[in-house]
Amino acid sequence: MKQPPFESFRQPEYTGENRCTPCTVLNLIIAAILGSAIARKSRLGGVIAVGISVGLIYIRGYLLPGTPTLTKRYLPPAVLRWFGKEPDPAVSTGFQGSGASAQSGSKADARSPAGDASPTDREPSGAPNASAAEADPSTGDLEEFFVAHDILEPCADADDLCVTAEFEDTWMTAAERLMDADLTGELVAESFGMDTEAGEEFERIEDGETQILESESGWIGQWPSRAALIADVAASQTLRSWAPEWSGVDAEDRGTVLNGLRMFIETCPTTGGDVELGSEVVESCCSSHEVLAVTCEDTGERLFEQQLPNAEA
Repeated sequence: MKQPPFESFRQPEYTGENRCTPCTVLNLIIAAILGSAIARKSRLGGVIAVGISVGLIYIRGYLLPGTPTLTKRYLPPAVLRWFGKEPDPAVSTGFQGSGASAQSGSKADARSPAGDASPTDREPSGAPNASAAEADPSTGDLEEFFVAHDILEPCADADDLCVTAEFEDTWMTAAERLMDADLTGELVAESFGMDTEAGEEFERIEDGETQILESESGWIGQWPSRAALIADVAASQTLRSWAPEWSGVDAEDRGTVLNGLRMFIETCPTTGGDVELGSEVVESCCSSHEVLAVTCEDTGERLFEQQLPNAEA
């Protein structure tokens, strides 16, 4: 079948549903300026220049090469909103509620501010020590909370913190129980301490790999993969018996704890394989950003991601 004229010039990633309105407007302004400059010497030439420019913008999404990259990198959120484009959620961090976040761009940053899936049967080994009794995740000091409850400890071969072997074993056992479970919206919401018996309905939505939790009130959280969601639900189930005060921690503070803890994960919860730490650029129609990512090595499932500062901003 013969290809339509100019089809080879079309750029689907910048046209149709992917067309970026700010980028299109910017290019139309450039086309008008170019046409106006040419029209000073030849009115017909100016009209032709504008016509060709508009045609290229329609077919390719832009006039000048590199405009989409510049627009994504340098247009501030306020400008995007002028065109009715809300900036995309920077990353899939997990449970957000009405403002909780992992607040971590590195492990150091993270430490500062259904079915048979039942909680672990582990009993805490003795009474919590004094620091554990005083550790409160609502204060934002996650390192104190994790270390006081023997969840994290100094790494043997690095100047950092690592998940304790006992907690990791119990955490991954809970995750294995969830592998074939139905991760309903109610199960996820209950794991974060939300009231699932008050009549409000919760729904888990899959958007490709991304897992989204919504209620009748709106968006609640977003995870980069099912593996990441399993990790959070399993960690919450483990903490029920690991940290006596967990049942009294509110939803947003649970989100902060679980989002932060997931960055320290060392075993893929769905395969039992290793994880790797790296960075990559994530793009949408109107923005791009570099993220720090923790990923399952053998499957590529994203477990944690955090937007990195733009060094060129």
